[in-house]
Amino acid sequence: MLTTSEALDLVERAASPEALFGPRTTDPAKRKQAKRLYHALATVLHPDVVGPDHPRAHAAASKLTSLHHSWSHSARVELKTKTGVYRIGKPFAVGSVANLYEADGPHVVKVVRNPALNPLLHSEWEALRRLERFTDHHPWLRPFYPRLLDTSGDVAKGSRAFTVLDPLTEGFVTLEEIRTAYPRGLDGRDYAWMHRRLLKALAGAHQIGLVHGAVTADNVLVHPEQHGIVLVGWSFAVETGQRLLASNRTTTYPPEVQNSEPVTAATDVHMAHQLMRNMLHHDETRQRAFASGCMQDRPSARPDAADLLAEYDELLEDLYGPRVFRPFALPTTGE
Repeated sequence: MLTTSEALDLVERAASPEALFGPRTTDPAKRKQAKRLYHALATVLHPDVVGPDHPRAHAAASKLTSLHHSWSHSARVELKTKTGVYRIGKPFAVGSVANLYEADGPHVVKVVRNPALNPLLHSEWEALRRLERFTDHHPWLRPFYPRLLDTSGDVAKGSRAFTVLDPLTEGFVTLEEIRTAYPRGLDGRDYAWMHRRLLKALAGAHQIGLVHGAVTADNVLVHPEQHGIVLVGWSFAVETGQRLLASNRTTTYPPEVQNSEPVTAATDVHMAHQLMRNMLHHDETRQRAFASGCMQDRPSARPDAADLLAEYDELLEDLYGPRVFRPFALPTTGE
């Protein structure tokens, strides 16, 4: 255990947070080590330990708290790969597997929260690389998927893998944010263009044998002004006929996932139409009925995403007539 004199010497000599706690890092083991040092020093310098008549220790305790807060919360950590260095600060979003950070470049860096889940990021890398090769030959599908720029590659045991992506932050919101902004649900004419584009994204992935496995409101990015859709969150992606590597306890899955059976393109179709039902206003009975028809318990009874595009277009024309551009924006003060 440190003595009061040793604790004072360590804290008073520290000219920066790094001087006391070492280089800023996202490595969980090193961050725990820094936290243990902080608690050890704080215990020795606590007013209840040194007494009320020790102003030097009180000043050191205050400095210690400031240094640790700066080191653990205000830092921009450097993450290095073979080809780049990415400086990250606080996360701007928290997913089911990883935290998302903005980095210089600009880039988005996705860092898995638990090293045990590194294989999920490896799965995402493989899926995004396959989609990249596929869209080289089908460039019109490129905007529907995130672009993989760099990865951590294999990391040491106990360290966290990370992914570097093209930024999709300016002007984009998630479907979850849209659902929050429109708690009574969307007009069917607004959700129509979102769903059409989501079907196109799924149809492209299914064409190369990929199952997304997590078609949820958090994983669909929407650009309201440009009518853009990007399907993100490929960490659970597998090849058709495989079982999902993981599942999210807050997500309602189709029967095959609940029964731990292999998944297929039909799994994504079910999830996309569950999402559709959740997003639409309750008065949108025709579209909601269409969604229900795509959610049969038996995967073989569900239509393919590619075939659904034509069927959905027929429904939309019957409901609303010829297709026209319909501006969409989130309300500034609620619906």
